[in-house]
Amino acid sequence: MKYSKLLTVGAGLALLPTFALAQDAPAPTFDEIGPYIMTTLLFLVGGFLVFWMAAGFAMLEAGLVRSKNVAMQLTKNIALFSIAGIMYWLVGFNLMYPGDFNGYIGGFFNVTVLEPVGLTASDAALDYASVASDFFFQLMFVAATASIVSGALAERIKLWPFLAFVVVLTGFMYPISGSWQWGGGWLSEMGFSDFAGSTIVHSVGGWAALAGAIVLGPRLGKYKDGRVNPMPGSNLALATLGTFILWLGWFGFNGGSQLAAGTVGDITDVGRIFANTNMAASAGAVAALILTQIMYKKVDLTMVLNGALAGLVSITAEPLAPSLFGALWIGAVGGVIVVFAVPMLDKLKIDDVVGAIPVHLLAGIWGTLAVVFYNSETSLVTQVTGIVAYGVFTFVVSLVVWFILKATLGIRVTEEAEINGLDMAELGMEAYPDFVKG
Repeated sequence: MKYSKLLTVGAGLALLPTFALAQDAPAPTFDEIGPYIMTTLLFLVGGFLVFWMAAGFAMLEAGLVRSKNVAMQLTKNIALFSIAGIMYWLVGFNLMYPGDFNGYIGGFFNVTVLEPVGLTASDAALDYASVASDFFFQLMFVAATASIVSGALAERIKLWPFLAFVVVLTGFMYPISGSWQWGGGWLSEMGFSDFAGSTIVHSVGGWAALAGAIVLGPRLGKYKDGRVNPMPGSNLALATLGTFILWLGWFGFNGGSQLAAGTVGDITDVGRIFANTNMAASAGAVAALILTQIMYKKVDLTMVLNGALAGLVSITAEPLAPSLFGALWIGAVGGVIVVFAVPMLDKLKIDDVVGAIPVHLLAGIWGTLAVVFYNSETSLVTQVTGIVAYGVFTFVVSLVVWFILKATLGIRVTEEAEINGLDMAELGMEAYPDFVKG
């Protein structure tokens, strides 16, 4: 309201101070603008929680690589996140979410534009959320995809060729395949279901990492004389901290993917997603804890950490529909997958430094398949079709990009650089200069 000092009431009447209503149209009620406000808030809160996962990936990877490669790993993580932010603005967001898209590839180089400053309710799309909040939230997912690749290829890849791959992955590969489902594309029309991205985010990162690991080859000395030589990480405390940070960020990852918070039902569902997400992570960790004790007579902390992450990836495809028990068994299977998949990759001589391929690719596939147990609107055939489509596209295109980078820039550091550590060879600095190299 505006305060009017004097208002004439009528002829011959005294002038009295009073309040006058503005002559504008009546303000919209909360029933009208509430869903828009609450969903926008959900995206912003969910987005900065998923942003925190970038710190989790950085800490996890820094802890699981040897001390001579820690600074390199940290550099890759902050660089890939920053590149993702620019590429998703430049091309990715509108390539992934074109308004009238129902095919295979949307329009290129359609830069994201935010709402004007001071947007009024009459000019807002009150049935959803602000473009700025949606862009911010979705951006965090593409950055997570790139982080998956970073950990698997650690300790032997050059910095700039890796970042060149990130440009292609975040600007084009991820948005194109993501549009098939989340952009209203052909998989969405078919009935494929992936609530928050077990396949669309995690397995895509896993497929790209697998292709890179094959082209790049294993670290020096990892597989020698028919044996697998363990290469322990530099800081398991840091790796554990990174896992807890990722666990925290996952509440935004899955909870924000409800994409609505304006009704009692929606916000209750967000709470249900939080509870199921936590249960799956717990079950994955406990399953790995028990299984490593049985198999190796000692608990393996790195397996437990990855078991928790595998549980999280497993529930990401359908965190809403299951009961808490459903989330428990889905997450537990993810933890079991990790324990068996890590040595399987070693037998194939595929060197994955942090276990990203078992956690994100294999558990992602499992989680996408598990959707059929709780979502009657999709079928096993449809889910398998989506898994295969994402796998073939991402793996083949990634192989092509990696081979091109290998033939042009070269993707692997020299043997001397690998032995001495990438921190000094690539960056000229060390993460732990006061400690002995490991």
